[in-house]
Amino acid sequence: MQPLFRLFRYAAPYRGRLAAAFVAMLFYAAGSAALAYLIKPIIDKVLPSREDLQITAVAIIAAYVCKGLGSYFSEYLMADVGQRVVTDLRNLLYHHVLDQSATFFKQRTTGQLMSRLTNDVGQVQRAVSETIADLIRESVALAGYAALLFYYDYGLALVCMTGAPLVLYPLVRLGQRLRRTTRLSQEALEHMSHVSAEAFTGHRIVKAFGAETREAERFGRAAFRLYRANMRVTRVLSILPPLMELLGGVGIVAALWYGSREIVSGRLTTGDFASFVAALFLMYGPAKKLSRVNASIQQAVASSERIFELLDTHSEVIEAPDAIELRKPPDAIEFRHVRFGYDDARHRPILKDVTLTVQAGQMIAIVGQSGAGKTTLVNLLPRFYDVTDGAILIDGVDIRRVTLKSLRSQIGLVTQETVLFDDTVANNIAYAAPGASIVEIEAAARAAHAHEFISAMPNGYASKIAERGQRLSGGQRQRLAIARALLRNAPILILDEATSSLDTESELLVQDALANLMLNRTSFVIAHRLSTVRRADLIIVLEAGEIVEMGRHDELLARPEGAYARLHALQLLGMKRDEVTPAR
Repeated sequence: MQPLFRLFRYAAPYRGRLAAAFVAMLFYAAGSAALAYLIKPIIDKVLPSREDLQITAVAIIAAYVCKGLGSYFSEYLMADVGQRVVTDLRNLLYHHVLDQSATFFKQRTTGQLMSRLTNDVGQVQRAVSETIADLIRESVALAGYAALLFYYDYGLALVCMTGAPLVLYPLVRLGQRLRRTTRLSQEALEHMSHVSAEAFTGHRIVKAFGAETREAERFGRAAFRLYRANMRVTRVLSILPPLMELLGGVGIVAALWYGSREIVSGRLTTGDFASFVAALFLMYGPAKKLSRVNASIQQAVASSERIFELLDTHSEVIEAPDAIELRKPPDAIEFRHVRFGYDDARHRPILKDVTLTVQAGQMIAIVGQSGAGKTTLVNLLPRFYDVTDGAILIDGVDIRRVTLKSLRSQIGLVTQETVLFDDTVANNIAYAAPGASIVEIEAAARAAHAHEFISAMPNGYASKIAERGQRLSGGQRQRLAIARALLRNAPILILDEATSSLDTESELLVQDALANLMLNRTSFVIAHRLSTVRRADLIIVLEAGEIVEMGRHDELLARPEGAYARLHALQLLGMKRDEVTPAR
């Protein structure tokens, strides 16, 4: 139950509301017990001689009012606390996930993370706002009924409750089993979310290869797996009501056997026995609810475990307690004997002993075959990952001693896969500078050669671009990303194959926009086409994670046996083939 107790700590800021809810529950319990107690005067006085009729009627109404108000306020206040706790927990979980490193997202699917934020937290919400309220309210009511039973006849009360301990063991065992099956159900739901998210994200590929039926079958298998897991949960839940009914039946039989003897002997009146039996019957409702409460708590424990597993996962990219801020544009960036390997491949490093010094304002081009480590190298600079060995220094300061916010504020990023949000054009450009004015946004768009197509859109800069910018062409999306980087106005720029997937006309526009973007900035350019790196101040050639050549374009071409010359020759050969193919 440790995850559940840990969960309750999030309710500590709302202890005042919890106290008020508990008071309301006492009113509910008092009203419930009073209704059972009033059966005695009804049978002994009101029905035989109409004695105390008005007093009894007023008492019945007052008991119902007390019970109703207690029920309303306890449910409302507990639901309010539950919603607040879950909102806090969901916000904390979301912020925690966003703070994780790139390795964290590499090891988990989007469906998994979404399932934790929605399904698991939703299960916890029901536990905090509904289940715990029922647990306290029905326990208090049960205590009130039990007190009434002992008030009438403690011997009869003990006889009726002899079966209660017998049902506790199966309840505990079933609860443990329910926790395991609930976890399986949540994992199945997580898998189904992942399958659907993949298909929706890649819908064009699904349609292009006619794979709709295949994906539907895949989803069907995931849905059937969820169905089986849910039926296991239902099977366990369905056992509880018959157990409680059996317990209730045993109690009634015991009451009839013992109570009839007490009435014959004159130690118990008919009214006393009727009130006693009524209280016993009324106890059945809370007892049955409590059996369900135990089941809900076990389900909440399973979900809490999954949530806290995520909250207890800490990023390996940690900000130092005494981290300093970068306050000025860097004069020099140094990669000093840098080695890097992912957690699952540290014995096979992706980067090996990379040493490089870059001066402010230089354009550094990084080239090499796929898998050489180009993107990994530039991802180390904003600390998406931390180096395994060696260090990256800015003006002689290890970037691990610098605050992440100040480090990343110095860096602008444009990647091959442009990430845009389902928002307006203006808000997407201003994503890097939320306080930017529309004049500044338009100036960045003009410099990125994006103003013309934006102005042609129905609502201009207020036009929505749909999820991932699907209403725009590849070149248009890329120019918006460049406008975003321009507006950030960061002194360091990373361009990761920003033009590799564009047609010739779009590439020319984007190249011109990139030239504006790189002006007076320290730029790291990963280029697929070597023609785009001719003007680089320094070209780095990577092979299998090692720098094998460095120099300017002309210097490297002057080495006919060098790696850069081979790459250049291969690209020229490919271009010639492209020219010949249309003619054929």
